[in-house]
Amino acid sequence: MSEFRTVVGLEVHVQLLTKSKLFCGCSVEFGQPPNSAVCPVCLGMPGVLPVMNRKAFELSLRAALALNCQIAPFTKWDRKNYYYPDLPKDYQISQYDLPFSIEGYLEIPATQEQAAKRIGIFRAHLEEDAGKSMHDESGQGGSTKVDLNRAGTPLLEIVSKPEITNAEDARMYLEELRLLLKEAGISDCEMQEGSLRCDANVNIHMPTPDGGHIATPIVEVKNLNSFRGVERAIRYEAQRQYEQFQKDGKKFGEAPKCTAGWDDARGVTIIQRRKEEASDYRYFPEPDLAPVRVTAQMLEEAKASLGELPHQGRARLQAQHGLGLYDADILVRMGRAVTAYFEKVVSAGADAKGACNWVINQVLATLNESKITIDQYSISAESLAGLVNEVQKTGLNMQRAREVYAAMLADGIDAAAAIKKLGFVAVADEGALAEMIRKAMAANPKAVADYKAGKLKAADALKGSVMKETKGMAKSDLLQKVLLEELAKV
Repeated sequence: MSEFRTVVGLEVHVQLLTKSKLFCGCSVEFGQPPNSAVCPVCLGMPGVLPVMNRKAFELSLRAALALNCQIAPFTKWDRKNYYYPDLPKDYQISQYDLPFSIEGYLEIPATQEQAAKRIGIFRAHLEEDAGKSMHDESGQGGSTKVDLNRAGTPLLEIVSKPEITNAEDARMYLEELRLLLKEAGISDCEMQEGSLRCDANVNIHMPTPDGGHIATPIVEVKNLNSFRGVERAIRYEAQRQYEQFQKDGKKFGEAPKCTAGWDDARGVTIIQRRKEEASDYRYFPEPDLAPVRVTAQMLEEAKASLGELPHQGRARLQAQHGLGLYDADILVRMGRAVTAYFEKVVSAGADAKGACNWVINQVLATLNESKITIDQYSISAESLAGLVNEVQKTGLNMQRAREVYAAMLADGIDAAAAIKKLGFVAVADEGALAEMIRKAMAANPKAVADYKAGKLKAADALKGSVMKETKGMAKSDLLQKVLLEELAKV
């Protein structure tokens, strides 16, 4: 029995793909000069009134449906009162007791090591963001600068249930969530720009002899700037709580929930302060915004806009094209546009497995190296299908096939023309191959003896000799067949 079980709930804040803020017309474009994208509304000036951004609500509704949430027919807005230097109104417009969606789930996809796991979601609600504080502690006493460009940006807060039981699953949950939100056009989920931020609520359960468990106080870990950082922070915090319990024995309820910052450079969590409870925020209904009633038409339009979601794409690629779980997952993670390109290659006559290998290995490498998208990629689906078929027909080995691919990229020609230009002619004559194999066997009797003694890998040396003599142009499957026949005669 393990010493403890990690229990994690994630709070994810996602900036929605709108052009303007949640309650005013200020731009949400990233990288503008500090405090330039502000107005009396997002600065909380006296006498101003917020106006709801319809696009933000539509995107939130789309996200909630993608997350299998129950949609409330009636939802209202609340004021969450607290003071921070980067929140000029001294309150945040959010949702408290009547969020627009509750009780959903996200499924962590299956891998070759484990089955799919379903993680429950308490709620997904819409709220406005605060500004950004930048702390400079280099000088004497330090200083803080505040940029309010982000104040009022529309955020979707997605709160998972504490059903994540290890750091790896937390990372996989976030990766799947980001993929889903990006593919559905809800957010760009750029963590480096702050459009996806995550806090992890962590505690541990230690088993007791009676079959129960002892839980430690919950710590909310903040300042998590990468998925890898989330994984490392959860793993560290769980172990820290276990060691702390050995010292003070404090259980859940015997100490208040607190927040901790994650120091990625040092790889440690640092306890910061007591976490506020709902009563500390003095929630009350937002008097300046009307409640929203969600109609059946709104739901139908949101569902129609979702398109194929990642889990649906994986299942379809496996069922329709016979791909394995790993290949289907890689294609889906590359995005809808790449998946569509792969399917065009198959439609043009290429074998699905061969097409998938070329897209995953060569096409993806080209996109990454050239920093381009699949829409800017120069080899058409029909041309790549031609390469896949030429390789299977002529028996080109991968080294030569990559040279053909490079020529196609460089010269804008198809596979047949590239093969002709490079002078690649496959050796596919059984008699000629048998003669070369006998010559290689005579030159390397030790390899033959090792093979006959049961060391089957020794045949690779003979195959390598033939490949060298043919300059890599021996048809590999035919070479393997003839080689085994010649060795059987010895």
